[in-house]
Amino acid sequence: MNNLIQEFNDYRARMNEVILSKNNLVMKRLWNLDTNTYEEGALDKKTKEMLGLVASMVLRCDDCIKYHLGKSHELGVTTNEMYEIFAVANIVGGTIVIPHTRRAAEYWEELINV
Repeated sequence: MNNLIQEFNDYRARMNEVILSKNNLVMKRLWNLDTNTYEEGALDKKTKEMLGLVASMVLRCDDCIKYHLGKSHELGVTTNEMYEIFAVANIVGGTIVIPHTRRAAEYWEELINV
């Protein structure tokens, strides 16, 4: 696995373990709610991940963007679909989203070239 991807996944897993090990009920419930939100429902998982990615880009959360890029890749989002997602995020969020789109494009390239 590419170093950029491995570093992100390792850090995320390590810190999630630290946070959840503290047995804070609110944090555990929040994690559970997040997990359940992206489960299959009236919308399929792929659509929900694409929505999460747009929201993360507009909110300019680079860790969130990487997470949703990884999930989108796992769920079979194509590069053409991804660039339409980027377009929606940029039109909704404005030009301030462009730097996040650059980093998202870099991470996507790593994902598709693994």
